[in-house]
Amino acid sequence: DVSSSITLEEDLQRRDLTVNAMAMDHLGVIHDPYHGQKDLTNRVLRHISPAFTEDPLRVLRVARFAARYRQYGFVIATETMQLMTDINDNGELTNLSGERIWQEIERALTELNPEVFFQVLMECHALKTIWPELHQLWGIPNPKKWHPEICSGIHTMMVLQQAVLNSSDPKVRFACVCHDLGKSVTPKAILPSHHGHESAGLPLIESVCQRLKIPNNYKSLALKVSEFHLHVHKAYELKATTILTLFNRLDVWRKPEEFIDFLTCCTADFNGRTGFEDKAYPQRDYLYHAYELLKAITAKPFVAQGLKGLEIKRAIDSERLMQLKAYQQRVNIN
Repeated sequence: DVSSSITLEEDLQRRDLTVNAMAMDHLGVIHDPYHGQKDLTNRVLRHISPAFTEDPLRVLRVARFAARYRQYGFVIATETMQLMTDINDNGELTNLSGERIWQEIERALTELNPEVFFQVLMECHALKTIWPELHQLWGIPNPKKWHPEICSGIHTMMVLQQAVLNSSDPKVRFACVCHDLGKSVTPKAILPSHHGHESAGLPLIESVCQRLKIPNNYKSLALKVSEFHLHVHKAYELKATTILTLFNRLDVWRKPEEFIDFLTCCTADFNGRTGFEDKAYPQRDYLYHAYELLKAITAKPFVAQGLKGLEIKRAIDSERLMQLKAYQQRVNIN
């Protein structure tokens, strides 16, 4: 009803939160019938009325506001969290389109504390509804030696926090959230080991990207981080042929910016563990310097030699391999 008979108070009552339900008239007087100023002072995100339930997307919006304003000390009111839980448990979130869900997730990933968004959705049961592959990580154990935090879900949020410190790009942050999804399907018999979780995560990433209509550039980086992040952790153990194959699989020659993002994600994964937050990660520079060395090798001199087609590719690969072996020897000597 948009008729002129609707009062200001009635209009404000249909908004989501008290802090979003204030108005200022032409004289500068603030109209605050639902005590939004008080909630601002007390740093509380509180729904106004049962009208909150009219749009289930508000569950995700409130979680996003909680992520945005955590730096100022804002928390969600207990009764609002309960209402968000009820909305989910009543099946209302299943009515949302993938596009609307992704829009809120993408926005949340740009906030200073995006991990709060996912933590709130966990608390109100909504994460299980909109992203079950991620929800399942909570309670999945990791080897204590490498993951003192144990829980795969907690580790994922720690990795996301590390990503925030190193990149404002939501693609990087999304890839970090996805990097260990494969651990959610590890057979219980082999826990806390997660052999093969890298490739096991690929169909899970494909599934969520298809379901939520996530752009291909997000999916591309997430797939590469999931499949190859352990290669970077073990970079100093890799043979030159393996590193060259890795570079080719990552398509570093055509997508250097994505390669840098890939290394940023791997660094976040390494540091996103209890007690590892400030540890050095030389593997990143080791592989990046190798890439810098090899990218200077081009087809031009081989074309001048009269080589053609596949001969040029083989010659480039051969030269890159030779340079890479020499680089590894220099690093090992130093």
